[in-house]
Amino acid sequence: MGNRGKGNAPKATTAPGVELHVSTKLSFYRQMVLIRRFEEMARIAYQQGKIAGFLHLYIGEEAVAVGAIAALRPEDHLLTHYRDHGHAIARGLDPRVLMAELFGKVTGCSRGRGGSMHFASREHNFWGGHAIVGGHLPMAVGLAFAAKYLGEPRVTMAIFGDAATDIGEFYESLNMAALWKAPVVFLCENNLYGMGVAIEKASAVAEIYKKACMANIPAERIDGMDVLAVHEAALRAVEWARSGNGPYFLEAVCYRFQGHSVADPELYRTKEEIEKWKQRDPIQRFRRHLVEVEGIPEAQLDAIHEDVEREMEEVMRFAEESPDPPLEELYDFIYANPVGAWRGDERFLQEWERT
Repeated sequence: MGNRGKGNAPKATTAPGVELHVSTKLSFYRQMVLIRRFEEMARIAYQQGKIAGFLHLYIGEEAVAVGAIAALRPEDHLLTHYRDHGHAIARGLDPRVLMAELFGKVTGCSRGRGGSMHFASREHNFWGGHAIVGGHLPMAVGLAFAAKYLGEPRVTMAIFGDAATDIGEFYESLNMAALWKAPVVFLCENNLYGMGVAIEKASAVAEIYKKACMANIPAERIDGMDVLAVHEAALRAVEWARSGNGPYFLEAVCYRFQGHSVADPELYRTKEEIEKWKQRDPIQRFRRHLVEVEGIPEAQLDAIHEDVEREMEEVMRFAEESPDPPLEELYDFIYANPVGAWRGDERFLQEWERT
């Protein structure tokens, strides 16, 4: 990994402050473990019928979310795709509220209306969770342009999958971001498969970072299974954008250990391939770093796992015991300016016919 983009675009130099204190590294480790256990518990709840719809798990990709999002400031904007649980946790959203959202409970981050693919939080400048592949990329460019127009030192990070780079909005977004020198970091999580199709069967350019050359945007490919490598690259990219240089593009090569969704029979890849990638498990890899390089005792890391287990017990209890949205709110939050006062009776239809 570590390839830099081709073309005439200048490249960002190494960002300052990449030497992390051991406490920060331990925080990264705990976040990764929490994301993994959150997803494992969500899978169990889904199989028990407690979660409806589709469930796209982030197991195996934890290093990307934790490493990249840690490079952002609280005032920066973050938008992502429908595999969004790990990003929300890394951004600081309460896991209890997130699990409640999966359960469709009123205590969820979207009051139970968004579900798995539509996590969001105004407080955290976390604007989704978008189910339309690549549909959030123009929004990210718009947010970045607005920040530049208003003179705000904000950066927008847009996270998307490899399949999103084969649609029109992707190229349009890169083009406008480059024209406007918008402070946006494009982060592609290349997990090698767009749903059930291998990238080399769907894209004429399998090395995604090279696609950024169409807009002369500096780009690099990084190891998405290494949280420290992701964080270092994200710091470079964010600093580049915040300094007024325009957009930056990162391709994090990673792998999802689960199927596209929990319902995916995974007929398009072999068990041998999955096991090969599991040898590079980002959590185990980072654990070895903490033990061998930082000298952290195994018992201290085991204690982190135990602490996460206790937290997850509370997360599941909160989701189970939270109330469902009340029936009288069924038609709320559909329109920004609700039409009439319909709560399921004929008065709305009569008013509609009169207008």
